[in-house]
Amino acid sequence: MKFLQSGRRRDICALLADDTLQAQALKSRLESHYDERIEPRSFYAALETLSEQGFVRARTEGIHDVYTLTEAGERRLRDHYAWLGEQVGEAGTADP
Repeated sequence: MKFLQSGRRRDICALLADDTLQAQALKSRLESHYDERIEPRSFYAALETLSEQGFVRARTEGIHDVYTLTEAGERRLRDHYAWLGEQVGEAGTADP
């Protein structure tokens, strides 16, 4: 499965790893991180894909939907984080 091949989807999961956020707050945090505006259609498509794949869960609180990372999403995010750590560790020990 192509879980997090999209950097945006990975970043959405990372932001949700320790928080529950409304979509607009999530989008704003990404925009701050990237230091650029994100096209709403693209952002919501990424969020919908994560939800359809079962990595993010939406629930309604008042008039807003809030998003959380599912157990499957957290597991995949941690696997990716471990893999990334291995790659960075290997790069740091490689001979020039």
